[in-house]
Amino acid sequence: MNEKQIVNDVLSMTKSSMDAYTKAIGCSSNPQLRGALQQLRDEAEQFHYDLYKIAEQKGYYNTAKTINQQDRQQLKSQLSQGNMK
Repeated sequence: MNEKQIVNDVLSMTKSSMDAYTKAIGCSSNPQLRGALQQLRDEAEQFHYDLYKIAEQKGYYNTAKTINQQDRQQLKSQLSQGNMK
């Protein structure tokens, strides 16, 4: 596994964690627990953003603006076939 793959995996895992924290916050009625989960989510969001900026600088993460038409078509094809690697 190369650095780009590791960074993208960590970004994906962090995003999943943020989703889980958000769901847990919505189900929590205990103010202390709710606050702790919100803090964890906020920290995960900051970490995700910081790592994203590094990945973008290294060219590991292409935004929709920077990806070329051929890459877009390849991604579209992979998504429609369920072959994301």
